[in-house]
Amino acid sequence: MIRSAVVVMVWLLLAQAANAERLAREQVLDATLFPYKGPTFRGVDATTLTGKVMCGYQGWFNCEGDGAEQGWFHWTKGRGAPSAANIKVDLWPDVSELPKEDRFDTALRHADGSVAQVFSSYRRGTVLKHFDWMKQYGIDGVFVQRFASVVRSTRGLQHNNTVLLNCREGAHVNGRAYALMYDLSGLRRGQIDEVIEDFRLLRTRMKLGHDQAYLKHRGKPLVAVWGVGFSDGRDYTLDECRRLIAFMKDDKEAGGCSVMLGVPTYWRELRNDAVNDRALHETMAMADVVSPWMVGRLRNGRDVSNYYEGTFRADLASTSERKIDLLPVVYPGFSWHNMYGKTLDEIPRLKGDFMWSQFQHAKKAGATMAYVAMFDEVDEGTAIFKCVNDVPTSDGVKFVTYEGLPPDYYLRLTGEGAKMIRGEVKAEAAKPKP
Repeated sequence: MIRSAVVVMVWLLLAQAANAERLAREQVLDATLFPYKGPTFRGVDATTLTGKVMCGYQGWFNCEGDGAEQGWFHWTKGRGAPSAANIKVDLWPDVSELPKEDRFDTALRHADGSVAQVFSSYRRGTVLKHFDWMKQYGIDGVFVQRFASVVRSTRGLQHNNTVLLNCREGAHVNGRAYALMYDLSGLRRGQIDEVIEDFRLLRTRMKLGHDQAYLKHRGKPLVAVWGVGFSDGRDYTLDECRRLIAFMKDDKEAGGCSVMLGVPTYWRELRNDAVNDRALHETMAMADVVSPWMVGRLRNGRDVSNYYEGTFRADLASTSERKIDLLPVVYPGFSWHNMYGKTLDEIPRLKGDFMWSQFQHAKKAGATMAYVAMFDEVDEGTAIFKCVNDVPTSDGVKFVTYEGLPPDYYLRLTGEGAKMIRGEVKAEAAKPKP
């Protein structure tokens, strides 16, 4: 009898917890999913991806006290404020233009003894400032990353929804474009139905895609799905990916979208980072745009030249024959030192030469659009927003810098790259001066 009573009590407690979680999740949905009714300023033509350079916007940084109740997230590898022992990022952001309430102290210090500060992607003022920079430097907009595995939790959902809301507002008030990109990394088999339900709620309750700043392509709202067909042991299947794509395109209530797929670099040949499965080609045939992932694949100027003159041209011929648009990925450099202990500045930026050469070769090879990875990813050293050269020096910690270039240099470089893609700047043009 005692054992039976204990089992009943445990069951009741679990049921109460599950019910509380459902109520909390519904409260988050009520608070964050609503149509846009704020001011709108015309700027970027959001009716097509053609002629655009869009950045990836991770929006995944949290700080203790930012209101998200997620503590320090993505800044550190462990608990506590960012320090030399737990810091995870390889670039240090310039937060000097953010209001005091949007700057958060860390345990690190700069060479002059001042406290090193960071930002939270959860804060509205931070996101609006980032979109202000996009407007100032001629960057067309961003794909807002939505991490399918993260929104499964209520706090993760609240954070992602809040970032999406703030990006929507930032795009409207600064005349930029924005679009949603699901990142399927970390998703388990059988969980694709949760992504479908999440997207249905965004389309029906938030009216995602109906507002003026949302990026359209081929006459329909454009939504991206990243992580299709990679050979790195992902648990979800290509069949599940096709079901998600079909829902986004064909569902009577929440469909009607154009779909972009983030795919492996060697998708056409089904080798290296791609699964050796022709079902990948069948999946990609459902897309309107495909974007081969390039970060880490190109490491120097020779790699850039070889890729665009060989693989990219052949990819473009293949996608053009199938009436699918091809979106190349451009990135400034790469570093995984503080996160994984790898070589600092593993793929050097070369003061912008590496990134500029990618724009040049992409344009010469026939690219009509480009995706810059990433706007804000200081984790992997790929960020193009404002970062400092005066990095923290506490306890010998090391960071990549902008090699003495102004904090806004890669914003300017990206804006000039957009002009090149549109044909306003010749592909032979010299790299912008600092």
